[in-house]
Amino acid sequence: MNQDNSDNLVNQFIKQFNQAFVPGAQALGDEVQMQMRSAMTSALQKMNLVTREEFDTQQAVLRRSREKLDNLEQQIAELEETLRQLNDK
Repeated sequence: MNQDNSDNLVNQFIKQFNQAFVPGAQALGDEVQMQMRSAMTSALQKMNLVTREEFDTQQAVLRRSREKLDNLEQQIAELEETLRQLNDK
């Protein structure tokens, strides 16, 4: 995850935190927000996170791979059946 994505995620979390748990976004002092931002940035950088775009791309690749695998399994089953029929003659 690059720095911009990490910063955006931290900013979004802090905004949602402020809206959900603190009446009025200014209730947390600047110092507390800076410490929270620093701690969250550090924690997020240690995680193996991907962007939504990267996730969606990999999900599409996996879906196509699964479809190809299903098709190949079907073709193998058909070939095995054909071989069985030939051997039975």
